[in-house]
Amino acid sequence: MNQQQIDAFREALKFSPDNLPLRKLLADSLFNLARYEEALPEYKETIRLSPDNIALKISLADTFFHLKNYSTARFLLEEILDNQPNQAHAALILAKVLLETNELKEAKQVFDNAVDENPNLYDADFEDILNKKIRESGLALSNDWVDEIEQMFIDTDLEKPKIAFKDVGGMDAVKEEIALKVIHPMTNPDIYKAFGKKIGGGILLYGPPGCGKTLLARATAGEINANFISVGLNDVLDMWIGSSEKNLHNIFQEARLNAPCVLFFDEVDALGASRSDMRQAAGRFIINQFLDEMDGVKYSNEGVLILGATNCPWYLDAAFRRPGRFDRIIFVQPPDQKAREEILKIQLAEKPVENVDIQSIAKQTQDYSGADLKATIDIAVELKLPESLKQGRVIPITNSDLKNAISKHKATTKEWFATAKNYALYSNESGLYDDILKYLKLK
Repeated sequence: MNQQQIDAFREALKFSPDNLPLRKLLADSLFNLARYEEALPEYKETIRLSPDNIALKISLADTFFHLKNYSTARFLLEEILDNQPNQAHAALILAKVLLETNELKEAKQVFDNAVDENPNLYDADFEDILNKKIRESGLALSNDWVDEIEQMFIDTDLEKPKIAFKDVGGMDAVKEEIALKVIHPMTNPDIYKAFGKKIGGGILLYGPPGCGKTLLARATAGEINANFISVGLNDVLDMWIGSSEKNLHNIFQEARLNAPCVLFFDEVDALGASRSDMRQAAGRFIINQFLDEMDGVKYSNEGVLILGATNCPWYLDAAFRRPGRFDRIIFVQPPDQKAREEILKIQLAEKPVENVDIQSIAKQTQDYSGADLKATIDIAVELKLPESLKQGRVIPITNSDLKNAISKHKATTKEWFATAKNYALYSNESGLYDDILKYLKLK
């Protein structure tokens, strides 16, 4: 390609400015001649003419990369890969961007994924440069660190909970919803299969902290005599590239092997935060892995119930709420008066008490979470200990002591509702937070 041909393309475009093939030919020619600044406006014009053309978007991102505008290139490439993870060429360019920004672990992972998707894209020179930088940075292990990562397995604590719904005070409406999704399918599998309903799926429990979401998840497993695996952030996240995704896969595999099984993710928003808010590619890969595991395309999730708990559902990526994933979203509100009475009875059962009016105390603890009630009783105990030590005998907790403790500990849920109210009022187009409005008597 020479300047005369470039001029000919430009002259032709004067008479046919919206000719997409001709515009692309000019842009590609300028790019191949390393005239990236001239190619940039031409690629932008092609995308104006064909805004959904992925190949053109990749070319535009590649141009930004060669112009060393890494942040724009990365934004475009990650947007492409979020929607079409199998775009190996986009992944390869992203790996080069990450290398330039010195995000070596992420670059290695993206490069490996690109080559797995399309082996023809393997670039030995790029891999040599990347591996050299990894060794120089001290990230490499003494042995072949990629092979070691592939051999890593997660140790999960598999248990059979001994508690059931009867051991959880109140929350009758929440229990009924879980029963519809979990207990009835497990106890009546033939009926559900006749209607084409799979046994398993996902439920997201959300609400203020300390209201029993974890206890309810464990009781759900106990109710159906299923295995239970509780997963925290530290069980998944790992500093080595690819390890977090492998940990997540192994956790799901463990649940599948031990079905029926309740797989419980506490603080699931920390693992599945909205990808639009992320700047690091690694977090996006974890979410994509999580979504793939939940979909059960490669591996069957039959008999696996996935429970997630979060205090901040508004931070969770919207993709998790699609059908087949966390398609049942349940608001776990602070315990009502009846539930508070039951919690107080359980908490005071093995403590010395005298003339305590449980009903009266429950009325005075509106909006208190289960954790708040426990904290209140702990305060009453602490107030009583000095007097007991002074007299050398156990002095029982009285109604007055509990009232005094209530005055010293306010409901922590109010701060959560102050935040949740804004989302329920102004970011509730789908009606997701209607239960919050009902609880606050705003609907």
